[in-house]
Amino acid sequence: MLDYPTLKIIWWLLIGVLLAGFAIMDGHDMGVGTLLPFVGRNDDERRVVINTVGPHWDGNQVWFITGGGAIFAAWPLVYATAFSGFYWAMLAVLWALFFRPVGFDYRSKIAHPTWRQTWDWGLFIGGAVPPLIFGVAFGNLFQGVPFHFSDELISTYTGSFWQLLNPFALLTGVVSSAMITMHGGTYLAHRTEGEVQRRASIGARVAAWVMIVAFIAAGVWVQRIQGYVITSVIDPAALPDPLAKTVALQTGAWMHNFNQHPGLWALPVMGLVGALLTTLLLMAGRTLTAFVSSSLAMIGVIGTAGVALFPFVMPSSSMPNASLTVWDSVSSHMTLGIMLGATVLFMPLIVLYTGWAYRVMRGKVTVEHIRANDHTAY
Repeated sequence: MLDYPTLKIIWWLLIGVLLAGFAIMDGHDMGVGTLLPFVGRNDDERRVVINTVGPHWDGNQVWFITGGGAIFAAWPLVYATAFSGFYWAMLAVLWALFFRPVGFDYRSKIAHPTWRQTWDWGLFIGGAVPPLIFGVAFGNLFQGVPFHFSDELISTYTGSFWQLLNPFALLTGVVSSAMITMHGGTYLAHRTEGEVQRRASIGARVAAWVMIVAFIAAGVWVQRIQGYVITSVIDPAALPDPLAKTVALQTGAWMHNFNQHPGLWALPVMGLVGALLTTLLLMAGRTLTAFVSSSLAMIGVIGTAGVALFPFVMPSSSMPNASLTVWDSVSSHMTLGIMLGATVLFMPLIVLYTGWAYRVMRGKVTVEHIRANDHTAY
């Protein structure tokens, strides 16, 4: 079995991969839902939009479930603290997600305009709200979350839902929303043709520029935020104890890793260049390459946030010494090792099956196809 410090780093990387996988796979479904009321001008066009993701959306949510399960198993203190501190935000995500299964399944059951338009806006909520809230949550991590631990390591959250909606967090929410909308619009442009494709391409390009501007603004702003620095000696091989360290706040501390390792600047550059290339490729009609570029942009943005925070996972604003890090918020050595074995076995199978499913169901979704399959299509 690998040594404990190595496993801690591997699981930080794996959870990052799961988050990026969720953003790329389920993200394009949500982006399509966000654009649904705007790129589909009549019922047939909206059914075209829905059926581009209809066969895959529920399978893609496996990334969301797997990511949550991995955090629960690998970072139990993070899971417990985050799900109690962000309780109402998480409930808002779940309430929004409820619209997706019922929207997909029930929208076309009744051929009435009001019925179908209502579910269209439900699918919009299910696609637009979660990325916004996830982005807001990341913005709050950079500012610190108001929680503390008792001597028995019982966490107490002292903030409120409305405190989460601060200016910087709302800006990072814009980055997340625009990124997901760009990705969904790019996928939609690849799977459609005609007017729907044209509108999807425009929506993706507008979202890409919003993401670029907001991402740059967030990067400038984060340099003025007080970041967190561990000031005591850390033993990466020690048993987890989040209270066994000292932490100081320093302006610009979130840039420390980039300043120490200049090669890491490739991540934010990937985010910006990937979004810019997506717009150019969409204009050239190269939709599949644009989807790849959009995916790389998302990896760059998510990777930038993860690297900036490292080794912190969930900083505490009310008790900085209780901030949760990669070193002191993890499960036992044996748990991480067993989970890694299961991941090495099953992750390739999931990726291969997903690739096969997308290959089988590739091709354009058209109005003619919807009309010819009126009773079986969504």
